[in-house]
Amino acid sequence: MKGMLLLMPAAVALLGCPDAWAQVYPSRPLRLIVASAPGGSPDINAREMAQELTKQMGQQIVVENRPGASGILGLETLARATPDGYTFGMTSNFVSTNPSLYSKLPYDFFRDFAPLIFYFRGVNVLTVPPSSPFRSVKELIEHARANPGKLTFGSSGIGATPHLTMELFKSMTGTSMVHVPYKGTQQAVVDVIAGQIDILCDNLASLIPLVKSGRLRALAVTSAKRSAVVPELPTLDESGLPGYELTGWLGVAAPIGVPKEIRLRLNAEINKALKSPAVSKGIASRGGTPVGGTPEEFSDHVRRETDKMSKLLKNLGVKPQ
Repeated sequence: MKGMLLLMPAAVALLGCPDAWAQVYPSRPLRLIVASAPGGSPDINAREMAQELTKQMGQQIVVENRPGASGILGLETLARATPDGYTFGMTSNFVSTNPSLYSKLPYDFFRDFAPLIFYFRGVNVLTVPPSSPFRSVKELIEHARANPGKLTFGSSGIGATPHLTMELFKSMTGTSMVHVPYKGTQQAVVDVIAGQIDILCDNLASLIPLVKSGRLRALAVTSAKRSAVVPELPTLDESGLPGYELTGWLGVAAPIGVPKEIRLRLNAEINKALKSPAVSKGIASRGGTPVGGTPEEFSDHVRRETDKMSKLLKNLGVKPQ
């Protein structure tokens, strides 16, 4: 009892001074939720970030993959996590596309999450199996027009950028192809290499090693300008789709209710990690661009992207499930 009484003044002091919590934080390992399978762009970037944050913060950052249902399973897990600053998550385009794709979601980004930082922008690359007869976007378009509904393309889930890039491609070229959604990028990669599906337009980070090793053939990138990582590849804009541009992005968020001091600490640590040689060079080597900034800037970005994706999906005729 005497020991408890001795501890009470310190506890009261911590409760009355939020800064004190931030000063002792973190005192145990942190959990970083990734709402996609291992091997995809969110996972690759999350693990790289976690390694750098572990060094900076003196506590291990444990990556936990929660793939499935277009990121909904992982995002729901993040939304329901205890808001003590020991659980945060890597978010992607899913948070801006899901509201237009699903009539009922178990979370609302602006109600259930505390945005931390806009992490990076990425580029997708249009690939086919090495056994494919297509050696250019032009050849692919001509075949697709002559054989409507015959070609298949994979994605890491409905509403992910691999899905949307091809929906925009179909719309702009007047072609019809069959979408094959997977639970994660790696499953789609295995099938496109084996020729089980015809096309995969996924993030450069996931596919560039396979392109360089000859296991996949790249035809074009989805950005407005050529990528410095693969400057020999044309853009889709150059390849007969004037004005084509659709890129991916990643951000970091925590459950709503995390103390402001801890949110600002995490924001500062991640900004620092983005400027580190390991992370900045890693992102650049995969064709990405580090962003960083404030929580408010990331929140504004998600709002703009949500509006943009809503208009795009409506124009494409995609209806909520």
